[in-house]
Amino acid sequence: MPGDAAVLTATDGPVCTITINRPAARNAVDRPTAEALLAAFRDFEADDGVAVAVLTGAGGDFCAGADLKALGDPARRNRVEPSGRGEGPMGPSRMALDKPVIAAVPGYAVAGGLELALLCDLRIAEASTVFGVFCRRWGVPLIDGGTVRLPRIVGQG
Repeated sequence: MPGDAAVLTATDGPVCTITINRPAARNAVDRPTAEALLAAFRDFEADDGVAVAVLTGAGGDFCAGADLKALGDPARRNRVEPSGRGEGPMGPSRMALDKPVIAAVPGYAVAGGLELALLCDLRIAEASTVFGVFCRRWGVPLIDGGTVRLPRIVGQG
């Protein structure tokens, strides 16, 4: 059933909406979700009829980062390339996109969810949205470009 897919896409004229659809997990991203996000963004880039994408999350949260419950399952564990090259563990977060992407950010955008929001050219957040790097609590750094993108967006402290 399409409503059960981890990533939903919908096109309305020149706008493609990509929705992370795992609300029970606060839209945390495991490997299948990362692969589906990557495929959705590749399709968006390849479609000449689409000019802009909107990335959002279902159920009131944008994305809680990598799905920590998937770490024990090799089939669901996010891929991490030690060299930093190739696909990122969150899917599209290392892509260099030619078309603009807007993040529509409800609820939490933390850890890898922040990385996905930082991938976007514009972020529109609700008044109650929380951005954060909670992954530091577990000794996990931002590894998908967030430490480079964030200072470029907000400036040096």
